Amino acid sequence: MNLTSMLRQRAADEKPVRVALIGAGKFGSMFLSQVPTTPGMHLTGIGDLSVDRAKAACGNVGWPERQADAKSLDDAVATGGTFVTDDTMALIRDPRIDVVIDATGIPPVGIKHALAAIDNGKHIVMVNVEADVLAGPLLAQKARDAGVVYTMAYGDQPALIAEMVDWVRAIGFDVTCAGKGTKYIPGYHDINPDTVWGHYGLTAEQAAAGGMNPQMFASFMDGTKSAIEMAAVANACDLTPPADGLNFFPCGVDDLTTVLRPEADGGQIKQKGTVEVIACNERDGRNVFRDLRWGVYVTFEAPNEYAKRCMWEYGMKVDSTGKYGCMYKPYHLIGLELGISVANAALRGEATGETRYWRGDAVATAKKDLKPGDMLDGEGGFCVYGKLMPAAASLALGGLPIGLAHGFKLKNKVAKGTPLTWNDVEADESMEAVQIRREMERAFANR
Repeated sequence: MNLTSMLRQRAADEKPVRVALIGAGKFGSMFLSQVPTTPGMHLTGIGDLSVDRAKAACGNVGWPERQADAKSLDDAVATGGTFVTDDTMALIRDPRIDVVIDATGIPPVGIKHALAAIDNGKHIVMVNVEADVLAGPLLAQKARDAGVVYTMAYGDQPALIAEMVDWVRAIGFDVTCAGKGTKYIPGYHDINPDTVWGHYGLTAEQAAAGGMNPQMFASFMDGTKSAIEMAAVANACDLTPPADGLNFFPCGVDDLTTVLRPEADGGQIKQKGTVEVIACNERDGRNVFRDLRWGVYVTFEAPNEYAKRCMWEYGMKVDSTGKYGCMYKPYHLIGLELGISVANAALRGEATGETRYWRGDAVATAKKDLKPGDMLDGEGGFCVYGKLMPAAASLALGGLPIGLAHGFKLKNKVAKGTPLTWNDVEADESMEAVQIRREMERAFANR
C-alpha cells in the first residue's frame, strides 16, 4: 500500500499519526504549511523556546486563528488542534506522540531530543543535520536497538541524495560521486556575520526586518553547511569524502558526467564512491537551474557494454564514452517534503536516509589566526568554519567537530586555515553532547 493510501486509512479510522515538532523556524514553518492538507497526520504539539513565535509561525503559513490555541495536549488530542509549549520534553514523553521532529539546528539540543525520543519509544526525524554529523551513527544504532526509526529529513539535501544513491545501487550500478550544488563565493571561508549580507544582495537592516539570522546564513556561505551535509551523506551511504576537503568544482548539469568521473577517464574525481559539492553560479546568462544551485545529483558507472548502450538509447545524460551517467533533481523543498519522512517512519517503519557508518566528519577550522583565550562562537561565526574530512583522518588528528565549536575557550594558538583539535580547547567533558560524541568515536572508530 502506498503512503497516501495508508494515511487516508489512518484518517478514516480516526487514528492519525500524531507528531511533535520541535523548533518552528523556516524548516518547521514549511512543514506547518503542509500538515493541514495531509490526511491522517495530526501535528499534535509544537515545542519552541518562544510560544508566541511558534504561534506566529502558524499564522504566517495560513493556519486558522484558533488552530494552534489548544490549552493542553489533552485538548489537542480531543479537538484535533495543536498545543504550543516551551516544554519540549513533556511533548516527547507523552505516550500519544508517535513521531518527534527535531528542527532546532542546535547540535547538543538535537542530541538531547533524539535520546529522549528513543528512550520514550518515539520515531525521530532529525532535521538537525548538525547533530546527525556530530553523533548520528550512535544515535541511529540506539534507535535500532530500541525498535524505533531514526531518520534523515526528506526534503533536505542529504536524504534526497541518499535516495538517489540507493536507486543507483539497487539496479546494479556503481556510484562514482554524489552531492549537491551551491553558490560559490571566492574567499568563502572568510565570510562572517558582519560580511554575509552583501553576498545575498541585502543590507543588514533588510535582513533583520526579514528575521534572518546572520550567523546561520554565514554558515551557508562559508562552506560549513556543505561540509556538514556531505559528511551526513558519506555516513548514510558509505561513501568517502575527498582527502583534503570539498573542491567545489565549477559544474552545471550538462557537465556532471564529464567533471564528476575519475581522473583516469578525464574527470576530476580522485576515487570512485566519493561526495562532492559543485559550484553552481549563473554564467553567461544561462538559467541558474541548469546549474543545480538548489539541487542534488549522483553520477555512476555502467557495469557492462549493454547497459552503456541502453543508457544512451533511452535518453540518459552520459559522458562522451557512454560509460558514466547521472541523475539529478534541480531543487529541494525542505520542510514542504518533510511529511514523507514522518509517514515512512510511522507507517512503514522505514528511514528516509539512515546514518549507519562513520565515514565523514566536519572539523572546526580557523577562519583567522586564533589565540589563547579566544571564545569559539560556532558555525557561521567569526572564529571557525567546518571542513569536511574522512572520519579516520579526523579521529587520528583528534579533530574538534564543528558541532561542538561553541562556547569553548582556546588554550593554544591556531593559525588561520588549521583544523582545531580537542587539545586546543577547554572542553566541558560533562556535557551530554561531548559524552555522546566520545562514545560514538569509540564505538565506530574501527567500523
